[in-house]
Amino acid sequence: MSSELRWTVLVVVLTLAGVVALWPRPDPYPDGPGGPLPVPAEQLAQRPDDAALGPARAAAALPPCPHPSGSSQPAGPLADLVVPCLGDAGAVPLGRAVAGRPVLLNLWASWCAPCREEIPVFDAYAARLDAIEVLGVVVRDRPEDALALADRLGQRYPSVLDPDNAVQAALVAPPVLPTSWVLRSDGSVVRVTDPLVFRTADQVASAVEAALAGR
Repeated sequence: MSSELRWTVLVVVLTLAGVVALWPRPDPYPDGPGGPLPVPAEQLAQRPDDAALGPARAAAALPPCPHPSGSSQPAGPLADLVVPCLGDAGAVPLGRAVAGRPVLLNLWASWCAPCREEIPVFDAYAARLDAIEVLGVVVRDRPEDALALADRLGQRYPSVLDPDNAVQAALVAPPVLPTSWVLRSDGSVVRVTDPLVFRTADQVASAVEAALAGR
């Protein structure tokens, strides 16, 4: 090979390397606009592999998922649903687990930029004395990705998985994320639309108060 040809090959190789280095790569936590993101219709949340998720669950150290207690009977759209817990092995009879008390439900996914902005806000709200219970619902996401984000952000409230989109269907949830709902003690649910994305714990408290008061 002549020296001229070798130099030509070298230039081509270096050019290709530069292109590869600059080529955009998918970000598991992409930055995006502050508004709700469309839920990818072709993607379903995966069912958890409890054995494989052990280390990720240990790292995230999420609080236990709610479980039935007391004599309250489940009612409303969530009454008959059973879903997997994100932070621990096992299923959660969702309707029975939240029956008889108000709960703030937040539908989220690791690929949703506004969702990860809200997680610290929900943590701050949950720490307030006037807070109701907060429960996340992971939709159209891989459990390991959701756990990685929960670990990264130090999420301190539990989440369940919605692998069959049963929670979304029961709530008649729009195809956007995040969405938040207030579950009342009687089992009825109210979607929070003001604001669509929470920025402060005070906003969460005001929205919950309005939903519980029927405003």
